Amino acid sequence: MAAATVRPVFTTEHELFRAQVHRFFEREIVPFHRDWEHAGIVPREVWRKAGAEGLLCPMLAEEYGGAGADFGYSAVIIEEIGRTNASGIGFPLHSDIVVPYVEDLARPEKKRDWLPRMARGEIITAIAMTEPGMGSDLKAVRTTARRDGSDWIINGSKTFISNGQNCGLVIVVCKTDPAAGRKGISLICVEEGTPGFTKGRNLEKIGLHAADTSELFFDEVRVPAENLLGEENSGFSYLIRNLPQERLIIAIRAAASMEAMLDTTIAYAKDRKVFNQTVFDFQHNRFKLAELKANATMFRVFADHCLALHMQGGLSIEMAATAKLLGTEMQNKLLDDCLQMHGGYGYMAEYEIGRAWADARVGRIYGGSSEIMKEIIARTL
Repeated sequence: MAAATVRPVFTTEHELFRAQVHRFFEREIVPFHRDWEHAGIVPREVWRKAGAEGLLCPMLAEEYGGAGADFGYSAVIIEEIGRTNASGIGFPLHSDIVVPYVEDLARPEKKRDWLPRMARGEIITAIAMTEPGMGSDLKAVRTTARRDGSDWIINGSKTFISNGQNCGLVIVVCKTDPAAGRKGISLICVEEGTPGFTKGRNLEKIGLHAADTSELFFDEVRVPAENLLGEENSGFSYLIRNLPQERLIIAIRAAASMEAMLDTTIAYAKDRKVFNQTVFDFQHNRFKLAELKANATMFRVFADHCLALHMQGGLSIEMAATAKLLGTEMQNKLLDDCLQMHGGYGYMAEYEIGRAWADARVGRIYGGSSEIMKEIIARTL
């Protein structure tokens, strides 16, 4: 649906890139994704293949192995993930959430070491914010980092960390001044294999089965002082600055998922026969599908508006929160309606609609819950 529509936010170059991304997904991801869902993880080799094709870190500067492209190229990849329901592919978290912190805030020698390997898919990244019992309240972070000579020593635990099993480097959100609340938060990088850093079990989720999600533990983990990103005790401001892009990513994916699953449902309704007529022949179903199409179209226009604002540097915190709130709430409702139209088959994991429905539920939680989005919007009223 989206690919056939003229969308001013994208250029000819973006659409050429979309064709490349589409070919890669159809060749390297779609045929194998169900196997990865059963395994609970995407093989690291897939990341290296994506890196070789330029599908990782498109916005990264060319000197570090990226394309120096605009966010529209990232949006194309995000949309392809939504279109194919390749929910295990953690490319956006890596490329568009974690890597920008490193590019913007890491020491020059660390950038030269890490970023080219991130662009090639040799280092997969994660960011460790959430802790047991913490929820969306960053002020409640209990993981600490204390200075010891030329090192930081980190202690604490994290949970629900996406890319947690695969990660070769994780940005740890920790308290370097525990008494200062949000003003005492810092971001420190920890590499896989560092003594004291261990990965817990791959968490079993109700959806996103191919996306590795882990507990992480830090027991007297000693890292060089140079692993600090930016300035000490400035981590909260860095996180707030980058949250609009993270929430836009979720909204863009929701828009693509709605369009793809609606197309799938329309095709199913026109083929499936009940009482000697197709599901589509029932007026109630046609009207429901028309309603869903109207809603998906409306949100697509708004999502593209937000994308254009972001590419111009003008996406506000509250507008990004609005996009995430509307997109994930609408996505969950639309997919539930589409599943219902599939009847019993919709509840079978072998049908894509059922998997998409389960995968979408977390959208109302991660990146800030719907309730947090409403609070952000309410502050501007």
